Amino acid sequence: MAREAKKKKSTKLIALSTTNKAYEFKNPLEKKIKYQGEQVEIKLHEDPDGFSYIVWKNKKYMLDVIEKNQNRYTIMINGVWHSFTVETPISLKRRRFLEEQGESSSIVVIEAPMPGKIIDILVEEGSEIKEGEPIIILEAMKMQNEISSHVTGIVKSVEVKKNDSVMKDDVLIEIQKGSTSTSS
Repeated sequence: MAREAKKKKSTKLIALSTTNKAYEFKNPLEKKIKYQGEQVEIKLHEDPDGFSYIVWKNKKYMLDVIEKNQNRYTIMINGVWHSFTVETPISLKRRRFLEEQGESSSIVVIEAPMPGKIIDILVEEGSEIKEGEPIIILEAMKMQNEISSHVTGIVKSVEVKKNDSVMKDDVLIEIQKGSTSTSS
């Protein structure tokens, strides 16, 4: 009985990136996560100064949680920004079901994941884009961050110009979601 009380049940969760890549992990965090279909070992540490880092494949990667808003996170690992949502298997299944149920023609808004300055706009209105394609370069904290589309579609509007300053969650681009007319 005492042994049962000590052991905490872990919950399966999925980190869903802005490019719709899913990474399975458990809470509390275990030493192994599923990455690209295989189990990989990671170790999460905190040094005496309070800085967090991950050890993966015997390399140390500095980790900083930039923002947490409900189930949406922005983190920085070794100077690279990553935004993702954390979903349960049921909420992910529901999200994907709703996307399949007629939202294919909806407008998707790409927002600034952090405050910064627009360095370059890589698309224009009417451009056909694919999921994962870079669309904007945003400079934040003297680092250039590539913002990619997380859907395939056509650029409906570009709401910013080069050298504009933007705040977190400012609308950058609107995309008409759906397949493009390019053929192989």
